[in-house]
Amino acid sequence: MEIKNARFLMSNSDVSKCPDPNKPEFAFIGRSNVGKSSLINMMTGQKKLAKTSSRPGKTQLINHFVINDDWYLVDLPGYGYAKVSKKSKQKFQAYIVDYVLKRQSLYCLFVLIDCRHEPQQIDLEFINWLGEKEVPFALIFTKADKLGTNQLAKNLTEYKETLLKQWEELPPLLVSSAENGLGREEILNFIEQSI
Repeated sequence: MEIKNARFLMSNSDVSKCPDPNKPEFAFIGRSNVGKSSLINMMTGQKKLAKTSSRPGKTQLINHFVINDDWYLVDLPGYGYAKVSKKSKQKFQAYIVDYVLKRQSLYCLFVLIDCRHEPQQIDLEFINWLGEKEVPFALIFTKADKLGTNQLAKNLTEYKETLLKQWEELPPLLVSSAENGLGREEILNFIEQSI
């Protein structure tokens, strides 16, 4: 798939105010500082489309972008720094839950994982929650340029083995680097095949 144009449409924290669900929607989510905005910018070929920041948790709203006038790319807030009541075991904001469960046009939720780290409890909890709710999702391992080939393979194997303790079948797994463009074609092909 070629991205001919990508433009910002709107930001909000209320699913009912999202654009009409008349286009396929692909959303990106992950812990804060996972490189989500950089990945979105790399994919669309626009350096400043999604706002990047050295301060984790910069994205606080549901951000919709229109791609090729055909589909929506959605930038969701990170869930690692979400403050929740002690009663709640969920470590992500209520409106993320609303969006993920209620958005009818959501074709796939891309969960971003920093490939440099061992499996993190918060990511595993979120992935398992998506499975329980039957939300279609895929995993994108980010920052692959930061690791050598052997270490990357080792970390991915560890992640797969950890997931297979809970899952009978692995979700789609993609590997990316916003620095060198790795994974761009694979992610865009995945989206194209899903539409």
